[in-house]
Amino acid sequence: MKFELKATDLQSKARAGIINTDHGIIETPIFMPVGTSATIKGVHQRDVKNEINPDVILANTYHLYLRPGENIIEKAGGIHKFMNWDRNILTDSGGYQVYSLSNNRKINEEGVEFKSHIDGSYHFFTPERAINIQKSIGADIIMAFDECTPYPCEFNYAKKSMHMTHRWLKRCVKEFNKSPSLYEYTQTLFPIVQGSTYKDLRAESAEFISSIGAKGNAIGGLSVGEPAEEMYGMTEIVCNILPEDKPRYLMGVGTPINLLENIALGVDMFDCVMPSRNARNGMLFTADGTINIKNKKWKEDFSVIDSNNYSFVDLSYSKAYLKHLFSTKEALGRQIATIHNLAFYLWLVKESRKQILKGKFSNWKSKMIKRMNNRL
Repeated sequence: MKFELKATDLQSKARAGIINTDHGIIETPIFMPVGTSATIKGVHQRDVKNEINPDVILANTYHLYLRPGENIIEKAGGIHKFMNWDRNILTDSGGYQVYSLSNNRKINEEGVEFKSHIDGSYHFFTPERAINIQKSIGADIIMAFDECTPYPCEFNYAKKSMHMTHRWLKRCVKEFNKSPSLYEYTQTLFPIVQGSTYKDLRAESAEFISSIGAKGNAIGGLSVGEPAEEMYGMTEIVCNILPEDKPRYLMGVGTPINLLENIALGVDMFDCVMPSRNARNGMLFTADGTINIKNKKWKEDFSVIDSNNYSFVDLSYSKAYLKHLFSTKEALGRQIATIHNLAFYLWLVKESRKQILKGKFSNWKSKMIKRMNNRL
């Protein structure tokens, strides 16, 4: 994997770059739609390519490990062939699922024992196991195994957890370097900065992660309930330390406004379930604000869902029609809403890139945040 920085905004730390992998170019800033179980819920792969058009999507190691299992994916020839996706894929390591399974897991120095949410069976992830599962799955970018701390989190626990994440990272790197990729393309390992919302821990973790010399770095443990301003504060500290010539990936973030604020701080890559999950519940994101399509006010509104055009195909359904689909629980309603939200997110990062390259990002960002901070 190679990263080339193309431009930096003059009034902020926003960056436009290119990540080049064996599965193609990723133009940054980029938002990665979440395909938890090797699919973006409710959307055909054809529509993902043609209407949303991401350079990279994310899949989930924990879920794929449980179903169908890495052996099935390996027999299929890797995740790309298994799901018929010829562009880039990133897998997380399962660390966030360990965090979310707080009532069904035990953490020690060796790794994490957890209980499957599917059948109650017990499993044990070590850093080495997480790396080998991801090698079998075959994503282009894979993540180191870490512990994602909750919010709020006591300082001593956050410090202890961070140091364990660092020790786990050394084991991940050692295991990753032991053997080549199983497939005819290169995989790249990203380590993860932790440290909760403590400035000194975040700085220490960013220094340690930088010293590893990985080809890209991630920032974890944010967007777990902390106020947005704390998220931005931690991101700023970390981005000021992480090397400029490597892509920076802020995990699990966030709202459209979160994306723009963190792009301004120097983040290059994002993922979040919010656009697809909220879409399935009738919440639409637009450049002019958010729409709850279930509201009665849209029942006789025959104007298009959004007059802005974010995708490559015609999505000019009316608000009244989409409200009707949600009222009758038709699957098409959730599909249209999901395509719309993801297309909007991809438009937002691509437009951010254009503005950075033109040297106009900061002024554009300020105007966009005012527009988007409305409930329609």
